[in-house]
Amino acid sequence: MVFGLLGFVHGKKALRRSLSGIKEAALKSTTIPKGYFAVYVGEKKRYVVPLSYLNEPTFQELLIMAEEEFGYNHPMGGLTIPCREDIFIDITSHLN
Repeated sequence: MVFGLLGFVHGKKALRRSLSGIKEAALKSTTIPKGYFAVYVGEKKRYVVPLSYLNEPTFQELLIMAEEEFGYNHPMGGLTIPCREDIFIDITSHLN
């Protein structure tokens, strides 16, 4: 009986460790580093881009497109850029 209980306790600790790892990984995937923000592009793929992009005229054009299409009250709650993913990648690759 004692051996069964010890196995249960060890199993419970291992499960707790694995669950905390899952929670930590999920937190990392939703955390945005300081100086960056998230945008959604194309089929709602998420990109994390530097705040310095806000000063770039080409990125500002994308923001104007987003405002015209979605306004400021977007149901997803995020900043969605209404262009194809390949176009977004091409534009932002020139900003670096």
